[in-house]
Amino acid sequence: MEPELHPDLKPLEFLLGTWKGAGVGDYPTIEAFNFGQEISFTHNGKPFLSYASRSWLIEPDGSVGRPLGTETGYWRLHEGKQIELTLAHPTGIVEIYVGDLAFHRIQLQTDVVARTATAKEVTAGTRMYGLLPEKDGKRDLGWVYEMAAMGQPLQVHLSAQLKKAD
Repeated sequence: MEPELHPDLKPLEFLLGTWKGAGVGDYPTIEAFNFGQEISFTHNGKPFLSYASRSWLIEPDGSVGRPLGTETGYWRLHEGKQIELTLAHPTGIVEIYVGDLAFHRIQLQTDVVARTATAKEVTAGTRMYGLLPEKDGKRDLGWVYEMAAMGQPLQVHLSAQLKKAD
């Protein structure tokens, strides 16, 4: 039996579940690529959402390639629209994002980026998540990630469009 969603999280209820789809990545320090992704948002009745994302390369012929990024974290909502997101990456990077929720659109920016001695240099990021206009009675989840890293200024690195899988 699934616990009842904490009342503080009602405005984020639209995120709950598993989302799957595809996206594109690019950055001045790498070659452009296509990727597949699965994101899940779950809860245990407490005032936070658990978040997990995994992605994989989509080869030029459309086949599934090697694993790419993965991240886990927690989303908290305060006063109905202020969001705090903590993310951990197995590459030695930890990020804290803060931002706002307006209807079904979330805009976040890094407050803190910490990294281990062996992690690549990432200095800032922004993320936008939002429901896209309805199509065939359903709404996809779109997101965009801007990153400042490796001496480069803040710019778009990843974006994807995901469909609700459950």
